[in-house]
Amino acid sequence: MEDILQQNDANWPECAATSYPALLRLTQVNNIFIQIIKECVESYGLQSSDFNLLSSLRRNPSPHVLSPTELYQSMLFSSGGLTKVLTRLEKEALIERCENPDDKRSKLVKLSQKGKLLVEEIMPVLHQREKKMVAALSSEDLTQLDDLMQRITQSMNSNGETYPTRIQFMGASKN
Repeated sequence: MEDILQQNDANWPECAATSYPALLRLTQVNNIFIQIIKECVESYGLQSSDFNLLSSLRRNPSPHVLSPTELYQSMLFSSGGLTKVLTRLEKEALIERCENPDDKRSKLVKLSQKGKLLVEEIMPVLHQREKKMVAALSSEDLTQLDDLMQRITQSMNSNGETYPTRIQFMGASKN
C-alpha cells in the first residue's frame, strides 16, 4: 500500500493530491478480513456463503426458521446463488426445508441441530481471529473506528441514495 501511495506522489501528483489514502487502507483491511473469514470457514468444509446463511439462521430466535425472503434480508453478506447454497446445506443436513403454512409455494428454512452445533463451533474461532486482527487497537480506538464507519455509511445512504448494505465477497466464494 505504501508503495502505491509513494508511486502516486512521485509519478501522478494530481491523483495523489485528490486521493484518500484512508480509503485505500480500508479496502486493504476489508480484503484481509474477508480472507480471514474465508480461511476460517473453509477449514470446516464450508464456503463463506454457507457460513453466512447458517449464522443468519442462528441469529434468529429458536427454532431458527425463516422464509427464503426473510433469510436473504437477514444475511450480512450478499449471496446471489441462494438456491444453490440452500441445496448444498440441505444435502449436508445443516438445514432442513419445512412446509410454509402461510405460503404453500415456498418452503421455510430451518437450522438443523447439526448446523447449529457447527456454526456455534465456528463463531468463537472466527472471533479469535478477528480479535488478533484488531489487537493493535485499544477499545477506544475500536469505538472510534466503528463511529467513523457508521458516519460514512449514513452519509453515503442519505439524500435518497442507496448503497448495498451487504458485504460482497468478490470472487472469495463459489455459490
